[in-house]
Amino acid sequence: MPHAMKSGLVVLVGRSNVGKSTLLNTLVGTKIAATSFRAQLTRHIIHGVMNTPDGQAVFVDTPGIFKDRRSQLTAKLTQRAREAVQDIDVIVYVVDPTREIGDEERAVYGLIRHIDKPKLLVINKSDLPQEERTHTKEYEALGADFDGVFHLSALRAGHIAPLKNKVMSLLPEGEPFYPEDQLTNIDNYFWIAEIIREKIFSVLDKEVPYSVAVEVDNVEEKKDVTVITARVLTNEDRYKKIIIGRNGARIKEFGQLARRELEQATNRKIFLELEVEVDAHWVERV
Repeated sequence: MPHAMKSGLVVLVGRSNVGKSTLLNTLVGTKIAATSFRAQLTRHIIHGVMNTPDGQAVFVDTPGIFKDRRSQLTAKLTQRAREAVQDIDVIVYVVDPTREIGDEERAVYGLIRHIDKPKLLVINKSDLPQEERTHTKEYEALGADFDGVFHLSALRAGHIAPLKNKVMSLLPEGEPFYPEDQLTNIDNYFWIAEIIREKIFSVLDKEVPYSVAVEVDNVEEKKDVTVITARVLTNEDRYKKIIIGRNGARIKEFGQLARRELEQATNRKIFLELEVEVDAHWVERV
């Protein structure tokens, strides 16, 4: 007699830049969410689907709690993170042992501590030397409040299997949420925009704050090439100049990085046309 299949929603929570999006991509087995060493890159609730012989886990990636900068964008992202922990089956709390427990961490911990759902603590970045993971013991001390503690490397996909197995064991019986060939809830336009935005931050680092968005206007599949037209949006003219760079050097640099990743992911030649616009109201549409 075949065993009953399982399915459920698993929310990934944590403060900004602890590796939630990287972990999502690793669990799913392909790149869905944009990742960066820059905090607050995740702005939307992204689903990543993990199919196993036992069933389906839908991981929900959330914006990180980011208390240091109070802005309209930060307030929106924090509210989204709070809403995402409702009506789920398992909570995976991701922490970075290279960073001490501060206000942001206490805010996230307070958000989930009293939720009556199975909770797993993931201490990320186990690939780093032990002398860099100076706060590991502090996080391990939280373990009594969790149904499991896992040391792993989301970036290197190290020790991921125990977490996958534990998640599946905690899910209820049920039918899959998504067809087996669908790995996310985001569409192709959104995915392309995420890749471009990731490359912008990788090139510009802290020269431009969080006032950058990307909108893909058109994707045209031609015989030998995919033509993508997209706009980079920022809220001030001074940032537009930085994004473009002298003689267009910066936009060319991150455009090439995005094109290469898109070509690798799609196995298609990509022509990427980028423009930069100033739009003071883009945050209102996020």
